[in-house]
Amino acid sequence: MADQPINITTDILIAIREDIAAFRNSIESRFDAVDRRLDHIDGLLRKYRRDSAAMLIMMRATAGDFDERVSEVEQRMAALEAKKS
Repeated sequence: MADQPINITTDILIAIREDIAAFRNSIESRFDAVDRRLDHIDGLLRKYRRDSAAMLIMMRATAGDFDERVSEVEQRMAALEAKKS
């Protein structure tokens, strides 16, 4: 039995192929997880963008209303000052 050489090349190649397949599956599962996270982040980003646009609209409306009220007070003050003179 010791006189016959042992050929383990095919066994080594099969083991290497299995390792490569396992590595590929591992990488694909990680990429899938990363894709899910990026999709989630993308959804949150769209939500925050809509929220900030809505906040900007509300701020402009509030600033316009405030400016209108201050203008009314300024006009009343000008009218009162004109009456005193």
